[in-house]
Amino acid sequence: MQLYPLKFRPIYKQRIWGGQKLREVFNKDIPPFEKIGESWELADLPDDKSVIANGELASQTLNSAIKKYPKEITGDKNFSGPFPLLIKFLDAEDILSVQVHPDSQTCRRMGKGKSKTECWYIISAVPGAAIYKGLKKGVTKEKFSKAIKKGSVAELLAKVPVEPGQCHFLPAGTAHSIGAGLLIAEIQTLSDTTYRVFDWNRVDETGKARPLHIEEALESINFNAAGVNLPITTVGRLVDCEYFKIDKGHQAKGCETLLSPGRMKTLIILAGAGIILDRDGIPLEFKAGDTLLIPAIYEGAVRFADDTQYLTVTI
Repeated sequence: MQLYPLKFRPIYKQRIWGGQKLREVFNKDIPPFEKIGESWELADLPDDKSVIANGELASQTLNSAIKKYPKEITGDKNFSGPFPLLIKFLDAEDILSVQVHPDSQTCRRMGKGKSKTECWYIISAVPGAAIYKGLKKGVTKEKFSKAIKKGSVAELLAKVPVEPGQCHFLPAGTAHSIGAGLLIAEIQTLSDTTYRVFDWNRVDETGKARPLHIEEALESINFNAAGVNLPITTVGRLVDCEYFKIDKGHQAKGCETLLSPGRMKTLIILAGAGIILDRDGIPLEFKAGDTLLIPAIYEGAVRFADDTQYLTVTI
């Protein structure tokens, strides 16, 4: 079979802090009037597996497709899965909880969980929007523990004003929170291990507070890494870490670029539209909000119908 760029059915997640911006900006078919905070664009977790939406492989999971065509898709004939990244769009209408994801050493020490390193690309932001990224200098485990009891955790976090076009890298062990009014593309390692340490004293529609994981969070936070040292990038190679690489692209309407074989790539379309043509001229349309997995064996050309911004993710 001749492999082709793969599109997927989004997996929508209702969140207390979510909204309807995924419909408004990307025309996602999310349930109306529900607080949809996350659209999982590419996932290969045990209970959440992306399903292919186009072509001959439609209705099959990404996991099953990789098992059938490991070398053709990934470039490695011995690749057995799962797909190592989780790619999402986040609609933070309200502020997220303060949380942390453990690193590998912490997971081994605690005997549970899976390490998670991530980055946030800011697609849109209301005036004055901010994120909390890491701790202020000099914050110790003891100070942080006391702040949890007092409900003053936010005072110890590095608050960072944000604007569209920024990419924020958050290695595992970084305490963080996303502020209200942000639409974000999140690229992360394949893990859903999250330890919530503070939730702004809010409750859900039933009047219940969400559970906290204070002991695990205190064990997972890297108190030796100040948030001020975490990078902010805006052009070119945005992230270059051991788990993934992210490059930012911008093409004008009418431009054409080639997709060369040899390496699997994931394209996240942030704005604009276009078509991908294979060697036989078979077209695949794409638009803002689409995420496409380009198999390593694939060769084709991309024609941009509008000014288009996108991220290219490789592993």
